[in-house]
Amino acid sequence: MTPNIHINMMAVVIAVIANFVLGFLWYTPLFGKAWGKEMGFDMTQKPPSSALIKGMVFMIIGNFLMAWVFAHNMAVWNPVTWGLAPSTMSPATSAMMGAVFTWLGFFLPTDLGVVAWEMKSWKLFFINTCYHLLSLIIVAFILVYMA
Repeated sequence: MTPNIHINMMAVVIAVIANFVLGFLWYTPLFGKAWGKEMGFDMTQKPPSSALIKGMVFMIIGNFLMAWVFAHNMAVWNPVTWGLAPSTMSPATSAMMGAVFTWLGFFLPTDLGVVAWEMKSWKLFFINTCYHLLSLIIVAFILVYMA
């Protein structure tokens, strides 16, 4: 049996935009000062515009790759992709399961490694790992409900 994977690229683009907005809010007004302090940045100096533009471009590329690959991952676990009857699982449950298990298996271990090997603080760990989980949840809901 061959899977019939269909990715809604409009959902991916909307997920990228939503994730970009979340990242801006999370790392600027919500936790920007705490994050900068934990990262060891001099918060009295504004980075050059070129660094900000480079960071935003890389963030958009990373957000696209994450949403696009995550869309494939979610599609592979959808029984309809394999020509089977639709799951009795609600879209919200499917989104939460996809987000939480992806975070648990891929993001959380990496975030823990930053504490263990890069000697970053637990405060920074919680700022970053909560962002990763919330980001995945938002992207998963967009992907599931726009499928």
